[in-house]
Amino acid sequence: MARLKIMSRDDAPPAAQPTLDGVTRQLGFTPNFFAVLANSPAVMAINGALEAGLGKTLDAKTREGIALTTAGVNGCEYCTAAHTYTGHKFAHLSAEDIASAKLGQADDAKLDAALRFARAVAATRGRVSDTDLAEVRDAGYDDGQILEIVANVAKSFLTNMINNVTRTDVDFPAVEGVNG
Repeated sequence: MARLKIMSRDDAPPAAQPTLDGVTRQLGFTPNFFAVLANSPAVMAINGALEAGLGKTLDAKTREGIALTTAGVNGCEYCTAAHTYTGHKFAHLSAEDIASAKLGQADDAKLDAALRFARAVAATRGRVSDTDLAEVRDAGYDDGQILEIVANVAKSFLTNMINNVTRTDVDFPAVEGVNG
């Protein structure tokens, strides 16, 4: 059971209601994570700004892979389930892609380098080695893209920490052939 209030749309502060409405339209339901965020329109706005800005960087497979990798490092059950669902539905990740991403790995060499780097960023809290940085550069990522990987890890850290503190009840549909 969640340790912070899961707000209904009608009980949420007016500033949070448009975001809840938009998420509900996009996904067909209101995820408990967003219902928790509705407790603080400021935190909801921060999450939305990060999502909007980072949604224009890297590609969807890389962003979803980073989210799965970071959730794996942080043991976030909710984010693992959420990004298993969104990775499958929106980024068209296969069950194998999702399982590998949870470990910070991918079959594609360039994506693998990004996920290994993301895992290193998350596991070391950003204190990556020169070798980690050289490997992601050698895979073809420029300094701007490296910053985008780091920012995606940081965004995932925010959602992981909120969900781990809250113990948000997982409400994402299971993806056939994939454990959430």
